[in-house]
Formats: sequence, C-alpha cells, structure tokens
Amino acid sequence: MTHLTRRSATFSMLAAIVAPVSVVAQTTEIWSAEMTAEALQKDLIRLIDVRSRPEWAQTGIAQRAWPISLHEDRFSERLFAAREQADGRPVALICATGGRSGRVMRSLRQAGYSGFVDVSEGMLGSSVGPGWIAGGHPIVSMADALSALPKELV
Repeated sequence: MTHLTRRSATFSMLAAIVAPVSVVAQTTEIWSAEMTAEALQKDLIRLIDVRSRPEWAQTGIAQRAWPISLHEDRFSERLFAAREQADGRPVALICATGGRSGRVMRSLRQAGYSGFVDVSEGMLGSSVGPGWIAGGHPIVSMADALSALPKELV
C-alpha cells in the first residue's frame, strides 16, 4: 500500500509540473508570480492587489490587477464582488510578500469559501520566490489601475 501511495504522489507531482496553468489553477491554492502572470495573460484568472495605497504608489500594481486594499472600508464586500466579476475564474490575491494574502486565504478557507488563490511570493518576493517585480512582470501606475477598476468594485 505504501508503494502505491508513493507512486500516486510522484505521479501527482509530475503532473503538476507539466500540466498547463489552467489545470494547475484548478487544483492548487498557492501560485508563483510566474504562474499568476501567465494565467492573467491568458485571461484565466483575476488578480487582486490587497496592499495599501501608499504601497501601490511606491511600487505600482501588477498590470490587469484590481486594486482592492485590505486596509480600506468594505474590503470583504468588494472581494466578493470581485469574485462575482471573475465569472468562475479563480481570484488570485497578492500583497507585498505573501503574509497578508496568506492570512486572507486562511480566513476564506476557514469560512468555507473556494475559488481564491494566494500569490505567496507577493510583489516584492519572499522565501518562496522572487516576486512579481523581480520576475519582470508588467506593472502599471496606481492611477491607471484604479481607473481600470470595474465600477462594481469601486
């Protein structure tokens, strides 16, 4: 029985490595910045930047991300409105280094919500990877990201 379990685990890891982003996106709740950028480019996900406005102003925001700050009123309401706007696509959460997005993910899981993923590298990188910015993924200004935010999420 142990042999079959190891074989199954090995097969699962191999499948995750070679699977297209859309398949992996359906089976994992933690993504790399690279995986997120690729899925975003292919319109397979929606991305929410949960950092604060001063952080957005300092570094910019991932291109095509929706800036919805965890630090502002109505965060939960806006988060679930974003999930509705995603039309069944997973909603990825990103912060600076994965701490805040990870906490939001834990709260969502504990409350029984699915359809969300954590970009654990964050914008600035963490112990799990270099992050969005160091990965060379596209960034826009805070003003541009806010102006592109769907009116339902304002």
